[in-house]
Amino acid sequence: MVKRNLGTRLRKRAERARVTLDVGAAEKLAAYVELLQRWNERLNLTALTDNDVGLDRLIIEPTIAARHMPKTGSVIDIGSGGGSPAVPLKILLPDLSLRMVESKTRKGAFLREVARQLGLRDVEVEVCRYAELLSRPELHENHDVLTARAVRIDRKALRNLQAFVRPGGFLGLLRGGGATDALSDVQPPLVWEATYPLVESLRSQLVVVRKLRLTRANK
Repeated sequence: MVKRNLGTRLRKRAERARVTLDVGAAEKLAAYVELLQRWNERLNLTALTDNDVGLDRLIIEPTIAARHMPKTGSVIDIGSGGGSPAVPLKILLPDLSLRMVESKTRKGAFLREVARQLGLRDVEVEVCRYAELLSRPELHENHDVLTARAVRIDRKALRNLQAFVRPGGFLGLLRGGGATDALSDVQPPLVWEATYPLVESLRSQLVVVRKLRLTRANK
């Protein structure tokens, strides 16, 4: 009954944001939130709770962001923490393959448990700092999309993060209203493409930075 009530709340929160959640997706998202709550009591995975603001950050922001994501392909999520936006995106776009990168061992264990309990297929969890993955050439230009929320973005970070993205792919960066990152100063092969509003009351945004397919003319 609790899960059903939470699923109903999520659908109502989505309606307020002018997006639709079907019953199956809402129940699976509710199951994720409940897992997060149980583990959070022991591990302090996130400061967000199941109040309206917390649900908007955890679930509704990625639900809106999903409209701007491909339905298939591969996603690498940096600094996955408690699993948002990566887990909601995977629930809503199940044909995406997902790699979550989280430096803390206990959070990594939680992410693996979420994937197991929710039956999420084609999910990998890397327990390390993302900088450590730069030494693995098989991961270079091996993802269609990179997502990140709790990562400070500067020129150096953009230069490193874009290494994981295929030419033609993009970085989808979820930013809060107070974010002061230098996203307006991106350098080739990256180019700012669009900024999409997410939850109005939070002044949150999805910033899309595209990785160009460089030719001899624009190298």
